[in-house]
Amino acid sequence: MRLLHTMLRVTNLERTIRFYTDMMGMRLLRQHDNPEYRYTLAFVGYQDESEGSVLELTYNWDQHEYELGNAYGHIAIAVDNAKDTCQRIRSQGGNVIRDAGPVQGGTTIIAFVEDPDGYKIELIEKH
Repeated sequence: MRLLHTMLRVTNLERTIRFYTDMMGMRLLRQHDNPEYRYTLAFVGYQDESEGSVLELTYNWDQHEYELGNAYGHIAIAVDNAKDTCQRIRSQGGNVIRDAGPVQGGTTIIAFVEDPDGYKIELIEKH
């Protein structure tokens, strides 16, 4: 068994695809419209779906708002340099909600950013 994907519901598919591809460095792997049921799926990731887990971005054509709730935590992504990644994301208009620094009670360098729908992404600096 292996983890295939994590699905996020998004309110503006093009804006979200730009965030994950331009700011987070992922690739758009595939996209499919379903006119009968009025939704579009887009899959983004760092590697092909056959090689690793990806994000499924679900855009329901008639839904323009979601409540994230308080159970969702974050997606974690390994980066070479958390500070540089935050600067790059911020310079492109992205939302950095915690600048790079050590995790509470530890030495691992982390940061947090938000995607356009408010989903939190933890950037964990590689050792």
